[in-house]
Amino acid sequence: MNTKIEDLIIYKQYLELIYYTEMILEKYPKNERLSLVTNIKNNTYEGMKYVISAYKGYSKGEKMDNLNHLDTNFKMLKVLVRLSYKRRYINSKNYTAWSKKITNLCNLLGGWMKSCQKL
Repeated sequence: MNTKIEDLIIYKQYLELIYYTEMILEKYPKNERLSLVTNIKNNTYEGMKYVISAYKGYSKGEKMDNLNHLDTNFKMLKVLVRLSYKRRYINSKNYTAWSKKITNLCNLLGGWMKSCQKL
């Protein structure tokens, strides 16, 4: 495998998710900076850690463990984004765009998981 991680579509789209997330979180009220904002940031960065770990994993089991953790991260991130919308920290346009980015990543993740199961 001669592919660099920077060439992976999921890596590039995850970086876009991070940039978008950082931009949106600036709009949150100050009283949420130490709770919801921190949870969203931590969850997002932890997800990137799992992308990198899965890419670097040598065994099928190691890759699948990281991809399963990433899947859990995405599910939690969806909950946090939904909560942000319900609390009116983001508008429906932001909610739709953010959710779409996460869903696209989930689809890429599903494909990656299927390809690992075939190994």
